[in-house]
Amino acid sequence: MIQQNMVSRREIEKTISDFMLELGIPAHLRGYQFLRSAVEMCVEDMELVGSVTKLLYPDLAKMYQTTDTKIERAIRNAIEVSWDRGNTELFEELFGYSNSPEYTRPTNSEYIAVVADYIRLKNGLIG
Repeated sequence: MIQQNMVSRREIEKTISDFMLELGIPAHLRGYQFLRSAVEMCVEDMELVGSVTKLLYPDLAKMYQTTDTKIERAIRNAIEVSWDRGNTELFEELFGYSNSPEYTRPTNSEYIAVVADYIRLKNGLIG
């Protein structure tokens, strides 16, 4: 578990939501909810990033009463939409390359890891 330096869970949730909207993920997509929960879980426990298919997706599937496959597909769709319509400068800052056609979008686990790490750093979370 991480230590929270005077940062409440609600503040972290708001930071994640605001950041995902800044990345260009529309809130109406089902994958937005799944991705937001995935990032929140990884902010709390970064070890989940290393076990996305074995731990993270099954936990999300239980939470949302759906299947691992539907979780993975919805998150991939949200990332694709974000990658196609999102903030180019922000993608360059986060991933080191832009969302221009010559680059492929990041994988689900890479996207989740980078966003979770950004949120942890922005909120001064350690551990």
